[in-house]
Amino acid sequence: SSRMLANWNFVGIDQYVALFGNRRWLTSLANMAVFGATYIGSTLVGGFLLAIFLDQRVRGEGIFRTIFLYSYATSFIVVGLVWRWIFNPNMGIQDVVRDLGFASFTFDWIVDQRMAIFTIVIAAIWHGAGLVMVIALAGIRGVDAEIWKALKVDGVPPWRAYVHVILPSVRGSIITAAVLMMIGVVRLYDLVVAMTNGGPGSATEVPAKFIVDNLFERQNIGLASAASISLLVMLLALLVPWLLWSRGRTGRSAR
Repeated sequence: SSRMLANWNFVGIDQYVALFGNRRWLTSLANMAVFGATYIGSTLVGGFLLAIFLDQRVRGEGIFRTIFLYSYATSFIVVGLVWRWIFNPNMGIQDVVRDLGFASFTFDWIVDQRMAIFTIVIAAIWHGAGLVMVIALAGIRGVDAEIWKALKVDGVPPWRAYVHVILPSVRGSIITAAVLMMIGVVRLYDLVVAMTNGGPGSATEVPAKFIVDNLFERQNIGLASAASISLLVMLLALLVPWLLWSRGRTGRSAR
């Protein structure tokens, strides 16, 4: 019989069984979990700290805001190529420091299977922190001026005011930024391709790259489709309960 015609035989969940028996897919999920936890947490903290810095009415605030946000306007491909050069042991940070006289200095994370995923994290934080900064700054600037006056009258230290009063007040902005970061984690593809192409080995393999490789290079449409649907279900399983919980808290606080 010809193999050029589609086979419409229903195979049930065989593709999903094959998918979750695929070591490369399981590795990509583990990498995504590590990347997501470190990237989202670090980007939210870094962006909020940048927002606090700009909220001090520093001179040249517009210039700083442009500089911090510029990274987000840059293509992930460009970001990946630049950071690949920075982390390259033969021409990046390691080479520069050794040229300064520190011959034993080693910084080869990008070719280290245990540390390579964190080079992707660093590049992604640099790219996304500016967006979190803008969202958080908008929330901070929206806080009622009377709250600030009350905090100053009570002599509350600035760091405590931001952590215990302002941060809960801008919870909605933080949740918005976190959701955007979470979507970015699931979509992560071009940064990995530009920096490591999933290597060394499968140390930086991510689900989106697994899907694209199986769909276009291996032409395994069934496995790629199963991976896409599984990824969508996992994303909804994380986002929907969180959004419902956040909306419930917002509704209770409004009462």
